[in-house]
Amino acid sequence: MYRRGVLSIASDIDALARFGRALADPIRCRILLALRDAPAHPADLADKLEISRTRLSNHLACLRDCGIVVAVPEGRRVRYELADGRLGHALDDLRGAVLAVEADRTCADADEKGCC
Repeated sequence: MYRRGVLSIASDIDALARFGRALADPIRCRILLALRDAPAHPADLADKLEISRTRLSNHLACLRDCGIVVAVPEGRRVRYELADGRLGHALDDLRGAVLAVEADRTCADADEKGCC
């Protein structure tokens, strides 16, 4: 069995927790999916997602704090993009896995309000 050090495991847990925090809000998910397709300026993202610039700014700050997106200065403007191209693939893989599991899942409480 492969053994890992406590610091390495703690680092893995932190990375997954940050990714989970980034995905915990539907607007942040929409931002990530938009940035997966192409980098964007905040004004363009706000228009595309039909949310206020203030609200977008708050979500972008969270995503930056999570280490998921980066702000790239372009003169007087800032462009946002995924911090690493592999994050786009990870989003696609995670979405695909969740949808595959969902398709196979049956829930005994599916008729209850708030279930599934």
